Amino acid sequence: MTELKGALIGCGFFAVNQMHAWKDVKGAEIVAICDRDPERLKIVGDQFGIERRYSDAAALFADGGFDFVDIATTVQSHRALVEMAAAHKVPAICQKPFAKTLSDAKAMVKACADAAILLMVHENFRWQTPIQTVKTVLRSGVIGEPFWGRFSFRSGYDVFSGQPYLAEGERFIIEDLGIHTLDIARFILGDVATLTARTKRVNPKIKGEDVATIMLDHQNGATSIVDVSYATKLGVEPFPETLLEIDGTLGTIRLSQGYRLEINSPEGATVSDASPRLLSWASRPWHNIQESVLAIQQHWTDRLADGGETSTSGADNLKTFALVEAAYESAANGCPVDIGAMLR
Repeated sequence: MTELKGALIGCGFFAVNQMHAWKDVKGAEIVAICDRDPERLKIVGDQFGIERRYSDAAALFADGGFDFVDIATTVQSHRALVEMAAAHKVPAICQKPFAKTLSDAKAMVKACADAAILLMVHENFRWQTPIQTVKTVLRSGVIGEPFWGRFSFRSGYDVFSGQPYLAEGERFIIEDLGIHTLDIARFILGDVATLTARTKRVNPKIKGEDVATIMLDHQNGATSIVDVSYATKLGVEPFPETLLEIDGTLGTIRLSQGYRLEINSPEGATVSDASPRLLSWASRPWHNIQESVLAIQQHWTDRLADGGETSTSGADNLKTFALVEAAYESAANGCPVDIGAMLR
């Protein structure tokens, strides 16, 4: 396989995980980095031995010499950077949340489609080992047709210490965490027809909501609940695990705390360990997410090599993004939201 060359834009908190993962990806390497903060640029450049360093994305693209770009900045810059990549016909990965608005997201997808380049959203939660394991079990048919599900991420973990900007936004948990959980719900049970949501702010020190409960009516007739919280104090902190419950016509799947996977089917009950690997550069409890970063970046590299579509393409992610926007709309007006109407 020819080694693909990539450039990373954004050297902040999470980008370090992406840089570690790129070191392990087969068939790709990062050859240039870009960040407006000279200190972050130096720290990441020195840590990972990257000589080509830029403070301006336009200069990076003008010099070229790479096959794809990994955009790991905050959401405010995503549209401009994705459209810059499209203008230079450079395939792009974009960090989530994909865009500020659904209309921006649609414009970004169109720009890349018009340029005939791949666009993938770095929506890595569906790539976590336990989530992929649940999907494999579901595909096997052992619990029959799923008709109900629950996708839960409830924690009291202090996410603001590492990412203080999260406390400043008018939107918080749905946009930052719920987007992942909603994408898992789509991945496991299929696309959504209508959505109803309720939100609450428990922590008085933040501006946005830190609790959300969302009911999804899936197109295949299944119903699911997505519930997320950063205000839930538990005896054993589950962060950053997503817990799943799936009921099917023949049995059930339960992914519980500690990556315990229980399957009940006509053949009986089985319990197994769906834990992620602890990569050499990873640390607990982040290893679940860190392993999924490697998985999604390997997926991107493989699709660039074979010309196939990515699992979390920009076009696919519009359907997840629409759920986020619908959740905020429903929470504001108290009514269900038609997802199809939002996407038209």
